[in-house]
This record gives sequence, C-alpha cells and structure tokens, in this order.
Amino acid sequence: MRFFVERRREVMLHIENYMLEVMDTYLKPIDTNWQPSDFLPDSTSETFFQDLKYLRENAEGLSYDLVAVLIGDTITEEALPTYESWLSMVDGVNRDEQGGWMKWVRHWTAEENRHGDLLNKYLYLSGRVDMRQMEISTQYLIADGFDIGTGNDPYRNFIYTSFQELATNISHRRVASLAKQNGDTSLSKMCGVIASDEARHAKAYKDFMSKIFAVDPNEAMLAFEDMMRHKIVMPAHFLREMGLKIGQTFGHFTDAAQRLGVYTAVDYVEIMQQLIEEWKVESMVDLNEAGEKARDYLMALPNRLLRVAERMKNPSMEYKFSWIHS
Repeated sequence: MRFFVERRREVMLHIENYMLEVMDTYLKPIDTNWQPSDFLPDSTSETFFQDLKYLRENAEGLSYDLVAVLIGDTITEEALPTYESWLSMVDGVNRDEQGGWMKWVRHWTAEENRHGDLLNKYLYLSGRVDMRQMEISTQYLIADGFDIGTGNDPYRNFIYTSFQELATNISHRRVASLAKQNGDTSLSKMCGVIASDEARHAKAYKDFMSKIFAVDPNEAMLAFEDMMRHKIVMPAHFLREMGLKIGQTFGHFTDAAQRLGVYTAVDYVEIMQQLIEEWKVESMVDLNEAGEKARDYLMALPNRLLRVAERMKNPSMEYKFSWIHS
C-alpha cells in the first residue's frame, strides 16, 4: 500500500508541474472574464425597474420542471465550499500555495463561484422562487457534505471531475436551450456561458487524467474501473428540503431533469463512452492481468448500461417543491 501512495505522490508532482504550464489554457484572465452583473439588470441604471419587469415577465414563461431543475442546478453550484475543501484534501499533492495543484484549485474555484452567484440573483429577481426555502436547502447541502466514492485518491478525483464537468456542461446547455424555447433569452445566455466554463474545465481534468494514464496506466485503469463499478453520483445527491432527510429531494430533482431531457441515463452512458475514447482505454498498453480485466470491463460497460437506460420510463410529475411559489 505504501508503494502505491508514494507512486501517486510522484505522479501528482509530475502533474502539478504540467498544471502550471497549461493553466492559462483552461482558465480565463479575471479582468476580462464575464461576471454575473454582465447579464443582470443594473440597479444603478435609470432603466432598472423596466429591465427587472422584463426579466420577470420572461421568467413567468418557464415551465415548473424547468424552474425546479434550475433551482437544483443553482444549489449544486452554490455548494462550492464543499468541492473546494474536497479538492484540497487530495492525497499526495504539494499544498504550497503557489504549487500547481493549490493554485489550480483556487483559480478553478474563482471561476466556478460566478455560476452560483449569477443563477441565485436571477432566481431572486424572477419572483418564481421561495428564496428562504432554497437557501435552507443550500445550507443543508454544504453542511451535509457528500460522499462521492473517491476518498482522497487523486486518480479517482480526476476521473470524477472529468465526468462531472461534462455532466454539468450538458445540464446547463440543455437548460439554456429550453429557456430559449420558453422565451427567456436572457436566462438562455446565462446558462450558455456557464456551460462554456464547464466545457473548458472538463477539458482540463480530462487532460490531467490523460497525463496520469501516460505515466501510471495500470493504476489509472483500476481507478477508472472502480469509479464506474460504483457509479458516478452527482455532487448534490444529498440534496434535501427543510423537514426532509438527506437525499430525499434529490430523486425528485433528477426526475424533473429526466422528464425534460436535461440530463438522462443515456447522457450518463455517453459521457462514459467519451472518456473511454478520450483516454484511449481500448489501446492501452503496459497493463498487468488486473489492468487487462479492468479494461475489458470498461469496454463492455457502455453497451450494457445503454440497454438498461433505453428501457427506463420517464417518471411522472407528482412532486411539488417547497422552493417554487405555487
């Protein structure tokens, strides 16, 4: 076991140096990056109340499920403190503030922080949401934390973040499309720029994991297999409303997303397939017997899960969220 921990530490030092080299490729300069105020009514403007009225009128056209999914996405984004602390606890990394990993975590967090800020302010201004109930759910999600099956293992963490950033890109992109169809072009633009951020971040984590596969293919393959065997859980899987137990609200949130086609079981399989292709799993060499078995499992898994996903029925709409004004 100690050998594997030391090996991971060596690999992470290698990756950290690479992070410092490519960080500007995957993160935008702060001074020129978009900010939430770019997309919201300007409270200092003489047209503020007119702009606010226009925002609220457009928000009225959003379907119930779409508002529910948007709130769930917002709460997920606002639980950022949990994600930052989780990434900071990865084993084998240099915790020097100017080291590659810690610098990446801080700058990634800074970009991600704008997402929750923008969506929260939009929902507050929309008049569709009981903000206190939503804020209670946000506080619960941060306080409850999460258990996503990665532990402190850097390999599993990179696999998870690669998968999750792709999933959030899909979710925000689909919400953007639905918002446009519902007549809210402003919300569509907001979700579109967030989706763009998530796509860049996904490229970064996939790139970092590619470097791990290049120098430690066997252990990387075993980590990938383990994450897929236990399934990728969403960061908001502990989501709950006031008076409910951990995770009780999450199922209703995912039902709404499935009904709308915002994020589906088929999307899950397609992301997995994309990662298998991105990391060239099929042609990976220098694997021992366990690594070969892990690769065989991974190569067969998408088709098996796709058959299951295609048989799944869309859940009916019954649940009423405390977050949404009736």
